[in-house]
Amino acid sequence: MTIDFENESSTALDLDLYEIAQDVVSCALDYMECPYEAQVSILITDNDEIHRINLEQRGIDRPTDVLSFPMVEYETPGDFGFLEEGGEDCFEPDSGELMLGDIVISADKVISQAEEYGHSRKREYAFLIAHSMLHLMGFDHMTEEDAKEMERLQEEILSQLHISR
Repeated sequence: MTIDFENESSTALDLDLYEIAQDVVSCALDYMECPYEAQVSILITDNDEIHRINLEQRGIDRPTDVLSFPMVEYETPGDFGFLEEGGEDCFEPDSGELMLGDIVISADKVISQAEEYGHSRKREYAFLIAHSMLHLMGFDHMTEEDAKEMERLQEEILSQLHISR
């Protein structure tokens, strides 16, 4: 597993951001039974930069907590079977790792949402990574049913890491 990790934010979260990211990414991959070594890019930034990216990439003119940019289009969320035939473009040529995609997190939102929801910054940060990892594995929350499934999976991943509210 490779995590290309960059922290551009001047906002101090007082957490070992890389270690938590490694734990959550690894747990999410194991939980979803990903049969491949994988590669993920994580950028920690601030509200201004995530606002700019959100506007540029999605046409939404406001900051958000996390953005996910999947590199793989799944036929069925969390089902990696289709990659065996015709999925060559999804793998990094040098390492052979599955290129899942990019995650962008606003450190400012980690702080404000942790306060708003009454839990730790660690829990909020880990939650945003788990949420985004599910997006990188084909899940979304466009319907109520899909949202409930994502919520269940997120909580199960965080529970395995003993990260609770």
